[in-house]
Parts: sequence; structure tokens; C-alpha cells
Amino acid sequence: MAAIPFSMRIAAVIFDLDGVLIDSEGLWDAARRHVASEHGGRWTEDATQAMIGMSSTEWSAYMHDHLGVHGPPQRISDEVVSRLQALYRQKLPLLPGAREAVIALSGRWPLGLASSANRPIIELVLDLAGLSDRFVATVSSEEVPRGKPAPDVYLEAARRLGVESELSAAVEDSANGIRSAVAAGMTVIAVPNREFPPSADALVLAQEVIGSLSELTIARVRDAAKQRSAPAG
Repeated sequence: MAAIPFSMRIAAVIFDLDGVLIDSEGLWDAARRHVASEHGGRWTEDATQAMIGMSSTEWSAYMHDHLGVHGPPQRISDEVVSRLQALYRQKLPLLPGAREAVIALSGRWPLGLASSANRPIIELVLDLAGLSDRFVATVSSEEVPRGKPAPDVYLEAARRLGVESELSAAVEDSANGIRSAVAAGMTVIAVPNREFPPSADALVLAQEVIGSLSELTIARVRDAAKQRSAPAG
């Protein structure tokens, strides 16, 4: 039997959280806008896109420095997180096919989570969704030096999983997330965020583009790895 080429092998799958497993980007945006308006900030047209993928330390500093929100960044972050936690406890905005995809893929590969969300949000969402035991490793961008589009959070997720990043597949929805996973050397499956779609120049970097997690199967992950290994042209 012929050996499987290195570039076609997958040893782990790493999910993003916001926009992939839960429909939450709009809720993050609303929570940040609310906190900004309550504490003297001024929202700008580019603020929403600028903060997608940032770690909590990065976006709270951005709100303080660029939007003029009063108070220390840690308090800004805490208030935004508190609002989201209350909303999630009322109703978790789990996306269609999310639980099924996670359960199916966890039966084949160890799963990781590489999210820009704060650690308390990650743990709450997985607990409410009943998926905590399906993930071997979870990483928040606040636990690494740089948020997305830097590769740090994906590299750390692969390290905690004990696999090489080049043998990992990432599931992402945003431009910064796609670029982060690509920079980490991973096979990338994009599920474009409908509310905040990734730019065309970022989307083209993904090996596979699917419409929803209902299309994310073991075969689709393997196809993405094959696409990555295929010669150009």
C-alpha cells in the first residue's frame, strides 16, 4: 500500500468558535457598542471589522485607545463578557449542524478550539452546548502573545494537542481567522460568516469553502487536505 503523502495527512481538527460554532459576531458587536456608548466612547465605521479576530486584551485596548471608551481595558473587557454571558445563558446561538459536526469529527480526530473569545466565554459555550468533553484542547487568544491574524492561537492549540500544525485542519469563518490558520501552516476549511463575510483575497487561501457546518464531514476534511497537496496549475 502506498504511503499517504505528508501534506495529505490530518492528525487533528481545530475549530474557531465565534461565527463557526455559534452565531455570535453580531452579539459581540452589540455588546461592545453598548459598553462604548455607556462609557463615553464614539463608534467608528471601521471599528467592527478592525476588532474581528483580536484577543480580549487587544480589542479592549482598541476600545480604550481608539474609540475613547473610559475606564481601564480590563474593566471594558469584563463588562462586554458579562453581557454576553447573560445572553448565552438565556439562549445559546448555536449554529445549525455545529453539534453534529463536532461529534462526528471527534470520533475520528482529536479536536481543538482556537478562539478569540475570552476563556470564561469558551468554557460557558461548550458547557451549555454539551460539547466540553469533545475537545481535547482549547485556547483563547488572551493566552498567547498575539491574536488573529497572527498564527499564535492555532500554533498553541496544535502544541496542546501534541500534533504538528502542518498536520492540522482548521475550520474558520473570518478573514483574520483564515489568515491565522494559514500562517500556522494548516489546511483550512472556510465557512464564510454571512454577517461579516471574509474578503475574497482571504477566502481564496482556504482549501475548501462550505456553506454551513452541515457540510463538514470526515470526507470533506480529507478532501481539503488533498486540495492542499495537489500541484499548482
